[in-house]
Amino acid sequence: MSEALRIVQDGRLLRVTFAREDGGVTDSMAAALAEALLRAHDTSDAVLLTAAGPDFCTGRVRDVPGPPAAEAYARRPEYDGVFNSYRAIRNAQVPVIGAIAGRAMGYGTAVAALCDVSFAADTARFNIPEITHNVMPTMVMSALYDRVNRNAILWMAYGAEFIGAQRALEYGIVSQVVPAARLMEETERFCATLLGRPRPAILGLKEYLRVAPRMDDQGATDYARSLHSIVNTAAAMKRPAH
Repeated sequence: MSEALRIVQDGRLLRVTFAREDGGVTDSMAAALAEALLRAHDTSDAVLLTAAGPDFCTGRVRDVPGPPAAEAYARRPEYDGVFNSYRAIRNAQVPVIGAIAGRAMGYGTAVAALCDVSFAADTARFNIPEITHNVMPTMVMSALYDRVNRNAILWMAYGAEFIGAQRALEYGIVSQVVPAARLMEETERFCATLLGRPRPAILGLKEYLRVAPRMDDQGATDYARSLHSIVNTAAAMKRPAH
């Protein structure tokens, strides 16, 4: 376990914390995050993603030794850590919950939007700053294209300006905005509620929303019928509701 990415098992909750001192997330941290998320269902019913410092994430930090490869085809694998972490949040069998404080920049904005449920402090700020460094922000956009409306993505990508938490809520980047002093209290309360739900329902809800949007209407309906029957006949669904 890296000191920059803390991973702690807490009962049925897997706690993952960005802990790099400068607030960034390196490619190797992103790769480790992906690995943890894709195995999380073995030990956990949910993942809570937070940051140790004042900012959720100040952006991607390249940590591959030496300069980038000169040839584009050779350079492409250098980005796999980031792209695979995006894919892992989508494909993790258990829900990923985010608690966002301070700045969420570039990679941080992408992760906040990809989380299945995300809470933002009312003082949190979000941006996509890549273009100010003469970098095309398509890595971030690949995470946002089905989460945020087109006009909002392009406004953020071209303008690179920070938006507040309420605007991020309106854009669909986060689920809830709460007072900064209560961010972790509200996030922990939701996690406790989630962990009180039957495991088949926790897994089934995420599975459906991962798969159904790729189907046509009839396929999505048929899949819902099948998953409804599978989940609701599970033994865990027969226990008294909380």
